[in-house]
This record gives sequence, structure tokens and C-alpha cells, in this order.
Amino acid sequence: MAANNAQPKASWRSRLGNFEWKASPYIYIAPFFILFLIVGLFPLIYTVVIATRQYNTLTGDAGLAVCGATCDSTTPSWYGNFQWVLHQPTFYVALRNSVSIFLLSSVPQIIIALWLAWILDANLKAKTFWRMGVLLPYVVAPSAAGIIFSQIFSDKMGAINVVLQEIGLQPIMWHGSTIWSHLAIATIVNWRWIGYNTLILLAAMQAIPRDVLEAAVVDGAGKWRTFRSITLPMLRPTLLFVIITSTIGGLQIFDEPQLFHNAASAGGGPNNQYLTVSLYLYKLGFVNVTPGQPNLGRAAAVAWLLFLIIVAIALLNFYLTQRMASGGRGKGDKKAQKLSAERNEAERQRAIRSGVNARAAAGIE
Repeated sequence: MAANNAQPKASWRSRLGNFEWKASPYIYIAPFFILFLIVGLFPLIYTVVIATRQYNTLTGDAGLAVCGATCDSTTPSWYGNFQWVLHQPTFYVALRNSVSIFLLSSVPQIIIALWLAWILDANLKAKTFWRMGVLLPYVVAPSAAGIIFSQIFSDKMGAINVVLQEIGLQPIMWHGSTIWSHLAIATIVNWRWIGYNTLILLAAMQAIPRDVLEAAVVDGAGKWRTFRSITLPMLRPTLLFVIITSTIGGLQIFDEPQLFHNAASAGGGPNNQYLTVSLYLYKLGFVNVTPGQPNLGRAAAVAWLLFLIIVAIALLNFYLTQRMASGGRGKGDKKAQKLSAERNEAERQRAIRSGVNARAAAGIE
């Protein structure tokens, strides 16, 4: 009887089918993780190793890093390259330039993208045409954008300087001035990325329930009040994403300053007017190569310092955005709100009970 109740043994075909059913999702996503491991995670970890070594692209590894005469230290240590970089005035100039270009590009970029998304969310004619139109600059290759803007911001015969001379004003030395070079590069960045951020914000706006917006209109709210009180608060998660990605891209900026330089050599200007941290890293690791100098190790140290700076600023952005989402209220305000909510709930329960008692006293079922 026990033998009759025993479960039949599964065949190898059914076991294989069961394994395929369980393993197929992991097999489908495996190529991404394998490629990420090879071209993403391994170089990232290896960069940490290189940053601690006296590594030269010509002579190879020469042991642990040494800061040298810059720090008056000949003791090998894992942080020697970091010490050397932090003692370089050029690094701080590049960091200042990166932050300046980032602020001049990201702040107007997000504001203009938000404004364009609001306009494109309206009931316009030929919606698809206008929405695709704002994305065209993003599709243009960076090299083509560099050629276009090199004709606009040329010091001698650029389009802007020609117009200025025609009206009797002095031409602007775009490549020789720090602030003007930053404005020019920020203009290139904004031209390329405003449309991309616009479509992201537009998609988030279209996900807002229309009945909420219609209720605000019925209550008498105007367009600006509806946008400020309803649309903008509901866009906060998407705005956080846009702000963080703009922060990462803005501080890592490389293409636009190099194309603005408009020369075969590494950019940055004769006096490092628009030298960014990424350009400094590139010049340190692959351009200013001298036998015996641990250029690649120091460039890796610059890369990790830039990574830490970006993480710190991204966390600051996240904190500020969360504060904005909560209306800038502190812990005390949150506790007060919780107590108020509990008090309101207790009053509601008392009202329900008093209503039930009143109905019972009146003999109402």
C-alpha cells in the first residue's frame, strides 16, 4: 500500500524543464552583469590599486606610492599619490573651474527644462514635432557640436564677436577669460542637455493624475498656482533624479572643454582658465608622461578624489531635496504633526462612538 502511494520519480526531461523555468530569468540578465564585471567593476577596483602605486604608463609599477619632494616625504605609503595631488595648486584650479561650469550649466539647465516641459505638457498643436524638436541637440554628436560652437565663440571671427563689432562694441576673448570661457562651455552643455532633461520631466508631468489638476482648476487655482502647489511637489522624485544626474555629469565634464579648446592638444587654456578635473586627470595620466614619474597612479588618485567629491555633493543634493519635500520641517515639527494626527484620529473615533450612542438612544437601527 505504501508502495502504491509513493510519488513517481520525475523524469530527466521534467527536471530539465523545471531547471530551465527557474534559471531562465538569471540567464537572460547574465550578459549585462558579466559585461559590467569585465568593463565596469574590474577597472573600478583596479583603479584603486593603481592609485596606491608608483605606476607609470612607460615603465610600469615601481611599488607603493611616494609623495616625494612635494610633501618632503620619501616614505612609501598607499596614500602617497593622494598627498601629492592635494598639494598641487593646479588641482584646486581645475576643481574651481569644474564647480563653476557645473553651476553655470546645471542650474539654468534644470530651470529651463522644467519650463519647457510645462509648456510641452499643454494642449499644443503638433505636440510630437515640438517634443522631438527639443531632443535634436542631444542627438547631435559632440564633435559636431564642437565645430558649431567653435564658429560661434571664436575669439577673432566668431558669430557673436562679429555682431558685437558691427554695433561698435569690443570683441570678447572667449578663450582668454575665465568667466567668459565658463559661460561659453556652459552654453554648449545647456544646448546639448536641456532637451534630454525636458523629456524626462515631461514624462513625469504626464504621469500626474489629471483629475487632481482639474480639481485645482475647479477650485479657482490659476496656472501658476497649480504648477507651484500641485505639479512641482509631485515632480520631486524626478527632479531629484535630474539634479543628481546633472551633478554627476557636470562635475565629470570633459567633452565640452576639450572641444571648446579646438586644438589637437589637451585643453584647459594657456593659464588653465577652463581646465576641469577630468581634463587635468587626462593630461596628468596620458599627456604629461615622463619616465620615472608615477603619472598613472596620480591620475587614478585624481579620479578617486573626484568620485568622492561627486558622492558628497550628490548626498548634499539628496538631503536638500528631501528637506524641500518635507517643507523644511525638522524633527520637532514632525513630532508635532504626528501628535496632531493622533489627536484628530481620537476626536474622529469619539465622534463615531457618540453618533452610535445617539442612534441607539433614539432607537434607530
